[in-house]
Amino acid sequence: MKGIILAGGLGTRLYPLTKVFSKHLLPIYNKPMIYYPLSVLMMIGIREILIITTKEDYYLFEKLLENGNQFGCHFQYQIQNQPNGIAQAFILAEEFLQNDKVALILGDNLFYHEHLSQQLQAFMNVDGACIFAYEVTDPYRYGIIELDENNQPISIEEKPCKPKSNKAITGLYFYDNDVIQIAKTLRPSDRGEYEITDINRIYFEKKKLHVHLLNKETIWFDMGTFESLNDASVFIRSIENEKQIKIGSIEQLAFSFN
Repeated sequence: MKGIILAGGLGTRLYPLTKVFSKHLLPIYNKPMIYYPLSVLMMIGIREILIITTKEDYYLFEKLLENGNQFGCHFQYQIQNQPNGIAQAFILAEEFLQNDKVALILGDNLFYHEHLSQQLQAFMNVDGACIFAYEVTDPYRYGIIELDENNQPISIEEKPCKPKSNKAITGLYFYDNDVIQIAKTLRPSDRGEYEITDINRIYFEKKKLHVHLLNKETIWFDMGTFESLNDASVFIRSIENEKQIKIGSIEQLAFSFN
């Protein structure tokens, strides 16, 4: 399995900070934001990672992370000229992915659990798609998955006005290699974007969409607002000081590989 981090977009909800600087390089306590999603991919054993970003920010990521060798990884970079939706990432990554399965994580997502890697590794050999759901209080802000009593998917909606459930689809997705061809069949939504929800809906219709509901001990932040940016920083500082551990430290992860 290879990894993709989507770190493009305009970050308009964080203006004026993002007017001259990538959202994904903003500090979350003591590390750049991108360290947190990158550490998730690394901790589950993914070493080949493509970072998709804008033309303006490309050199900043390359300067920060280089080719990944110092972390025991191999990083590549790809420019997304326009923020045309998450699903476009698979088309941009076609040459990079070749015949491999893929884990895509959004560059502004933070996950924490003491046993997170074990939770996620159980789904890496996915036949179809696996998405990770999380109960939220503001489901209208997210893609929403409705589940039956056995946690099997019933319906999927993208930022609904009247959500059928409170289970948000987080920014971490596992797919088999079919996702590339599926992405090529999509048409832009009313928002003008190639929607990841449409990919998930196709897998759902094929009965190949698996949903894992993250347990209540798992912490998830979508760090796209000033509030969540601050909340994530406070959380990281609190946990690191309380437990005397490092969260999202790719240097520490790299050291543990040896």
